[in-house]
Amino acid sequence: MSLRTRLLVAVGAVALTALLVADVVTYVALRSFLFTRVDQTLEQNHSIFENASLRPGGGSFPGFPPGGTGPGGGNDGGGGGGTQAPPSFLVTVAEVRSPSGQVVQSYYPSVSVGGKAYSPALPAHVTGFSTAANNEQVSYFDAGSVPAGGPGFRVRASILQGGPDQGDVLIVAQPLNETTATLDQLLLVEGAVSAAALLLALLLGWFTVRAGLRPLTDVERTAESIADGLLDERVPGENTRTEVGRLARTVNIMLTRIQEAFAQRDATEADLRASEERMRRFVADASHELRTPLAAVSAYAELFDRGASERADDLERVMRGIRQETGRMGELVQDLLLLARLDEGRPLGREQVELVALAADAVATASTVGPDWPVRLQAQLPVEVPGDGARLRQVLDNLLANVRAHTPPGTATTVTVSEVDGSAVIEVADEGPGLSPDQAARVFERFYRADPSRSRSHGGAGLGLSIVASIVGAHHGSVVAASVSGGGAVFTVRLPVTAVGSPEASS
Repeated sequence: MSLRTRLLVAVGAVALTALLVADVVTYVALRSFLFTRVDQTLEQNHSIFENASLRPGGGSFPGFPPGGTGPGGGNDGGGGGGTQAPPSFLVTVAEVRSPSGQVVQSYYPSVSVGGKAYSPALPAHVTGFSTAANNEQVSYFDAGSVPAGGPGFRVRASILQGGPDQGDVLIVAQPLNETTATLDQLLLVEGAVSAAALLLALLLGWFTVRAGLRPLTDVERTAESIADGLLDERVPGENTRTEVGRLARTVNIMLTRIQEAFAQRDATEADLRASEERMRRFVADASHELRTPLAAVSAYAELFDRGASERADDLERVMRGIRQETGRMGELVQDLLLLARLDEGRPLGREQVELVALAADAVATASTVGPDWPVRLQAQLPVEVPGDGARLRQVLDNLLANVRAHTPPGTATTVTVSEVDGSAVIEVADEGPGLSPDQAARVFERFYRADPSRSRSHGGAGLGLSIVASIVGAHHGSVVAASVSGGGAVFTVRLPVTAVGSPEASS
């Protein structure tokens, strides 16, 4: 069964229950009201008979001969002749019985309904008396008709407490044909009204359920679109004031997160592909770099086997070449190991490093190693950062070595250390030929050299600047390269002056 059908069944069940309860309450209330009025009428007319019976020399009632039939009056207006009773005298049947149950007197013993006379089917002995407010013993009950098939009767019986008939039972009864007809008419009206109301409730419920479930249809359509690959689809009708609106909002949040997860997965796959490509290129470049010194060592060894060991000049040249090539391979292996450690995310030392003093030492070393490339330092105030002092010194050494490798002798270099907007800034600016836009974008790639022939006439293996980028990244910093208008290149390193994740950094 569909949700719409279940909701309609629920609406119909609720409406039917409410209508049945209303009908029963209305019927019971009206029946109680009508029977109360009948009982009041019986009480009123019973007093007339009782007062007449309590007079001295009683035994007859005013206006009615003993055993007379009087007017049939009653609720149906039928009856025989006789003396006409007062208009308020509406009791149609009355009789007096002895304690043994024998009828002493009878007045209006029957009532005509539909042209046929009916009398109440009274029991031989009346029981069930209860004490009323005036200490009168009274019993109210319903009785059928004689002959059967006639109207029911409402009967009031009481024990006379004085007069010549003391101890006898006075019984008055009134037919319930009009009361029954009124209640039957009420049942017909309630049935018709309830059926119409139930039909209207179902129609209104159908339209309401259809309108209320329309957003669910939108959810279904959106889900089908997403299943077809349209992850940008969203469910309309977000509204925090309705259940379906909140459902639409929750579904849209879920769809956004799913889309973000797919986007992250795609980005991760792209990063993995790029990493794999870099790894392949890295292995190829490392093999290329190692092949040359290995070939040179192999050549020197072959030269040694051919007799160089017997000639002092050749022996010295062979040993010097072997030392140079093995040293070159050792440096390359050390650089590769350093990059591997940084890629693995191994923690670096964490201490307060004063960058101005560190830069001064690096400038002094560069001036000693390459006196043909003048270097000067600019700094006004000390700048401290948390980090590994040896690795940060390697950053400066590699940047200054890059100047000596790619600029002609006599090129001036300026090293500037400052603090800007909560970050330590180190700038290494030279007055050399500068960088092209493509070179500036790729200069930090591993094994990248501006010379496409990969000649060793300028620079080393192409790992110095990639080591700079890795060390700076491990310190949660950044490094960029750019050309300066008028000639020259500038490398800018930015480092946080407080440890990342510390209270000061997050404040």
